Amino acid sequence: MHAKTVTASDQRDYDKHLFLDQGGEILSSMESTKGPQPCPLLLFMLLFLFLNSRTMQAENQELEFLLSFKSSLNDPSKYLSNWNTSATFCNWLGIICTNSSHISVIQLSGKNMSGKISSLVFHLPYIQTIDLSSNQLSGKLPDDIFFSSSLRYLNLSNNNFTGPIPSGSVPLLETLDLSNNMLSGKIPQEIGSFWSLKFLDLGGNVLAGEIPPSIAKLKSLQVFTLASNRLVGQIPRELGQMRSLKLIYLGYNNLSGEIPTEIGQLISLNHLNLVYNNLIGQIPTSLGNLTDLQYLFLYQNKLTGPIPQSIFGLTKLISLDLSDNFLSGEIPELIIKLKNLEILHLFSNNLTGKIPVALSTLPRLQVLQLWSNKLSGEIPNDLGKHNNLTVLDLSTNSLAGRIPEGLCSSGNLFKLILFSNSLEGEIPKSLSACKSLQRIRLQENGLSGELPSEFTKLPLVYFLDISANKLLGRIDTRKWEMPSLQMLSLARNSFLGGLPDSFGSDNLENLDLSHNQFSGAIPDKFGRLSDLIQLNLSKNKLSGEIPEELSSCEKLVSLDLSQNKLSGQIPASFSEMPVLGQLDLSHNELSGEVPANLGKEESLVQVNISHNHFHGGLPFTGAFLAINASAVTGNNLCGGDRTSGLPPCRRVKSPLWWFYVACSLGALVLLSLVAFGFVFIRGKRNSELKRVENEDGTWELLFFNSKVSKSIAIEDIIISMKEENLISRGKKGASYKGKSITNNTQFILKKTNDVNSIPQSEVAELGKLQHPNVVKLFGLCRSNKGTYVVHEYIDGKKLSEVLRNLSWERRQQIAIGIAKALRFLHCYCSPTVLVGYMSPEKIIIDGKDEPHLIVSLPGLLCMDDTKCFISSAYVAPETRETKDISERSDMYGFGLVLIELLTGKCPADAEFGEHGSIVKWARYCYSDCHLDMWIDPMMRGNASINQNEMVETMNLALQCTATEPTARPCANEVSKTLESALKTSSCVLGLKFPSSLF
Repeated sequence: MHAKTVTASDQRDYDKHLFLDQGGEILSSMESTKGPQPCPLLLFMLLFLFLNSRTMQAENQELEFLLSFKSSLNDPSKYLSNWNTSATFCNWLGIICTNSSHISVIQLSGKNMSGKISSLVFHLPYIQTIDLSSNQLSGKLPDDIFFSSSLRYLNLSNNNFTGPIPSGSVPLLETLDLSNNMLSGKIPQEIGSFWSLKFLDLGGNVLAGEIPPSIAKLKSLQVFTLASNRLVGQIPRELGQMRSLKLIYLGYNNLSGEIPTEIGQLISLNHLNLVYNNLIGQIPTSLGNLTDLQYLFLYQNKLTGPIPQSIFGLTKLISLDLSDNFLSGEIPELIIKLKNLEILHLFSNNLTGKIPVALSTLPRLQVLQLWSNKLSGEIPNDLGKHNNLTVLDLSTNSLAGRIPEGLCSSGNLFKLILFSNSLEGEIPKSLSACKSLQRIRLQENGLSGELPSEFTKLPLVYFLDISANKLLGRIDTRKWEMPSLQMLSLARNSFLGGLPDSFGSDNLENLDLSHNQFSGAIPDKFGRLSDLIQLNLSKNKLSGEIPEELSSCEKLVSLDLSQNKLSGQIPASFSEMPVLGQLDLSHNELSGEVPANLGKEESLVQVNISHNHFHGGLPFTGAFLAINASAVTGNNLCGGDRTSGLPPCRRVKSPLWWFYVACSLGALVLLSLVAFGFVFIRGKRNSELKRVENEDGTWELLFFNSKVSKSIAIEDIIISMKEENLISRGKKGASYKGKSITNNTQFILKKTNDVNSIPQSEVAELGKLQHPNVVKLFGLCRSNKGTYVVHEYIDGKKLSEVLRNLSWERRQQIAIGIAKALRFLHCYCSPTVLVGYMSPEKIIIDGKDEPHLIVSLPGLLCMDDTKCFISSAYVAPETRETKDISERSDMYGFGLVLIELLTGKCPADAEFGEHGSIVKWARYCYSDCHLDMWIDPMMRGNASINQNEMVETMNLALQCTATEPTARPCANEVSKTLESALKTSSCVLGLKFPSSLF
């Protein structure tokens, strides 16, 4: 039976009758005694004083409970500053009273409060609503949390509560929200005794075990959420008895078995989400009975068989996502009935047949993603004409025919992805008028003809890839006006003629025009592409000299001009390019000597100058010292070490020289000795080794940069090692800030405990690294007292020190900068440079929010003890076992940094309950409708604005921290994904509840 609702007014009437009865007994007693009768006025006054004292006693008790509650909290924002006895508690912030001055509501959501909550707050006699959501409260939930029989609404979501859900029951409770905490254990069987519940959300915790069948007793329940837990077992068939349900969200668990057919009995249901489980079998046909269903999400399971035809009778469906399963069969034309459908995701299945023509008739269709199936035939000719398309992805199928003209009829299409099919014909002229387009990927098809005249004037396109087709014609005779363009690939086509001076964008980062028939000179104006990172013009018919202006592209990392007809010399200014890491000039007609200073910036790690007409000796710079023979063959070069396969360089010997040899053998010996001494001294000078003797013994300073060598003296090193210059001190040594007396060059001096721990040859390779997001290594300093590492000083703070005060936009910029550093180290350095130990302590953020990564030196990772850095929370699991580091272990550390940027939580925190690690916590709490559960509270205010970007970034972080190393993305993929997320985010990553449910 339902207990009768007791209102404050009822309570007052009850008290009044009780005390009147007591007064009646007093009156009868007085009448039975002898003596004069008391006057009625005196009796009324006595009764008033008695009632008033009872009321004051109740109010004093409530005051005591509230003050006890306040004392248990940490309130940094001083929201509870007016909680004192100078004012009645009914006027306190967050307190609402009934007419009788009793507390009925405590509303303190989102006040940034922490600490443990006092159980007394649940003993307030008239309390009906308690909302403490979105704070930093922690500890176990009080055992008497369900003590109050008057409670109707309890919301403790988005906190850090741990431990089990206490047993108990509040029969009148209508809303119970404990979501997005770290609660563990099983769901109590007593949950079925909360029979008045309409809203139950236990999602985003670490609850384990099975869903108790007693849940079916909640006949009034409308919203039922257990998502993002560790629940196992089958979905109870008893759910079919809960006929009031409007929303079921059981996603992101480990549920198994088949989807119960009984769910088809929930005729009020409008939202069913069972994603990211291990459900098997076919989709029940009974789901077709859910005529009010608007959202059906079953993606990331192991469902098989065809899509039931009954599904296409759900005419109210707005979003249908069955992606990432093993569904087979065809998409039936019955889909024509879904006139309200806005989103259709069927990608990553085994669907066959043609794309149904009926899709073209759905007026509200916005997002259509059918990629990675086995679909064939043509794209429906009218697709887009009667839809409202914003995203269309049909890639990686076997589609043929032409691209329909009407895809952008809505004027809202911003993502068009059709790559890896067999499409043919010309690119539709209608796409030239699609000004909403931002991302176009048509590569790896059979498209032919010339580019439409206005196709190169799309203002918002930032990513355009039409490579690997049969496109032809000139591109230099048209005007390029694409101000947003960052990535352009026209590779592997049949374009001809000259190259345009400009593509209408100052933001180009990646330009690939390789494998075409371009001719003429490389435009000088390419040097104005200040953001260019990769330029590939290989396998064309380009001629003329390499423009000197290319050296102005200071961010250029990879330059490939191979297999052309270029002539002239290598521009000497290439020696000044600060981050150039790959240079391929092979198979051209270049001549002259290789610039002696090429590679002096020491970022150049891969060079190929083979099959040209170069002569003379190889430069004495890092890139050429151990160059492979295949990279220099086909020239008339000499020098290098044995790996170059080149003969040693010899002096030109004139007849006069022979005369001197014959006349004076002694002079020859003398000259040889002088020459030997000269070479020896010069070699010493080139090694930039400085040595000095003082009272502390012998000091040696080995620099890897000649400019720094001229700036920093050993005296500067010794002076910097004073206590007032100390920055930090740890187990591995101390760090000092130093300054050159000569020109005020600032540097960091870090002492290590082992003189012989660092292989000098390997460290020299790190000294060559030049990238704006990598801290430069200046040199090594050795003495009898220890070894010191000298690197550049970055005016900023560690990421760990500034993280909590950063906005989402600033955190995004930092993530992209770190990713670029990793891409450089992993992809453009030869051999690959490994970070070894990634953490916010090793990332310096400067005043412009640019990150600077400190690369661990070889030998310093494990120099103090066998545990060394292996015990760090930022180390990949396989590294803990094997003690080996790799590119994949670097990506694991980067994934942890991403999680920390998103959540504000450190992997070393001890607050992840039964999860044991931040990765497991993130995996189980991450879901698209529970953003507030894992996002840093400092960013919650703007989370709704940036929701898609945050979810996409967390998804990437979880990929980077995959247990299996081979499943982690490489640095190049990560960098591209983050930069794409910055420009645009995929639609409908967030889950929206209909407002009618609340």
